[in-house]
Amino acid sequence: MATATFWDKAAKKYAASPIKDMTAYEDTLTRTRSFLHAEDHLLEVGCGTGSTAIKLAPSVKRITATDISGKMLSIAEDKIAGDGPHNINFVQSEITKPLADAPFDAICAFSILHLVDDLDKTLLHLRGLLKPGGYFISKTACLSDMNFLIKPMIKVMQFFGKAPHVLVFDAQTLEASFRKAGFDVTETGYFGKNTSARFIVARRPE
Repeated sequence: MATATFWDKAAKKYAASPIKDMTAYEDTLTRTRSFLHAEDHLLEVGCGTGSTAIKLAPSVKRITATDISGKMLSIAEDKIAGDGPHNINFVQSEITKPLADAPFDAICAFSILHLVDDLDKTLLHLRGLLKPGGYFISKTACLSDMNFLIKPMIKVMQFFGKAPHVLVFDAQTLEASFRKAGFDVTETGYFGKNTSARFIVARRPE
């Protein structure tokens, strides 16, 4: 996984970058909310600058939102200062580190699973943080399903320090990894025109 230093350097630019497909983003959040409950304690891993956590905050009792980058979280904290939602706890942590607040009623992981060092290890760890019967809701870039030019472009950008480490897999491999980790995959699909960002809802069996 890319270091905190990489994401700290990218934080301001990341925060200023507009969402490319706002309709798809909002549709993703609407579907995500359908799996959440008012009394839930939600974990969001890879929360970045906190925009998604803030949007989901009214749907749950509280949120623990983690990210490896302190600079990202500083921006997130600024967003909730004053009149922002007060049920979010931003925590600087790597994705596979234990969390004192576990287990959680639900977990969200958006645009992060392709950035981890070991997908299988990460999914096993996150399954351990989830209550039996809880939902893991994710949306993940599947680079093998993108234009074949994407992979060489990423390698060039990585050489110049402009792109992080990424895992290259397709949607079928991603879903298989969820099942291997002991999840029941209950829903998959896409939002908007991007058919390489796979939306997966997985449940930890009771």
